[in-house]
Amino acid sequence: MKFDMHCHTKEGSMDGKVMIEEYIRTLKRKGFGGMLVSDHDSYDGYREWKNAIKGRAHQDFVVLKGVEYDTCDCGHILVIMPFGVKLKILELRGLPGSILVKIVHAYGGILGPAHPYGEKFMSMISTNERKKKYQQRIAQLLPQFDFVEIFNACESAETNAKAKRLAEKFNKPGFGGSDAHRLNCIGKAYTELPDTIRSEDDLIAYVKTCPQIECGGEHYNGTTKDRIGRLNMVLVDSFYFYNKLANGWRWRKRRRELFDIIEKKL
Repeated sequence: MKFDMHCHTKEGSMDGKVMIEEYIRTLKRKGFGGMLVSDHDSYDGYREWKNAIKGRAHQDFVVLKGVEYDTCDCGHILVIMPFGVKLKILELRGLPGSILVKIVHAYGGILGPAHPYGEKFMSMISTNERKKKYQQRIAQLLPQFDFVEIFNACESAETNAKAKRLAEKFNKPGFGGSDAHRLNCIGKAYTELPDTIRSEDDLIAYVKTCPQIECGGEHYNGTTKDRIGRLNMVLVDSFYFYNKLANGWRWRKRRRELFDIIEKKL
């Protein structure tokens, strides 16, 4: 069964353009059986599915809850928690990657880097490849991840090939996802999963067996980078400042939630 394992909705991502129900209809037309909702630091897209759609429509389609978390030092990380586990801190961007790994694993979840060789400040390797003081830390962190996104429709063949080699080096399963924010990108990438995957718990148990997962797709040539060329570097650099401001804005809530987790779990 085909899943799109990297999906951004209008309800949950500031830059998402497609409502989740339209997203589902589009994937179904393209022969997909499920999706991982992975909005930026938010579960709002999944909440819309759960509260307004689930039970009345698309009952033959599997919708899994995830999040694309913005760390302060490792770019974007895809996180999947067990069914029913709700952590406010996963909607409060800015944790270091090492702390995020501990929290997710303490609650039985799995996680892995999204587009690890993509744009700097958004991707784990690209963000740190020129920072010697971080390279050793990243090398220690990589074995702790549960999977790697090895095909992203918005990335080049070269960066996807590097991600695949990274997964092979650390013997990690690979995911494929469209990373779609717009309608014409939906379903450009896929991950083949067994028909038995019906919930987050099923997926977590399956990934922990370190299976060989088939994934792939085609490049989406309508990204901002494709459209504006070299000017994209201005946007990439501006994201650094946006990320710092957004992280700082939430630090009090993040610290409070982190202390609560430490008392309970860590």
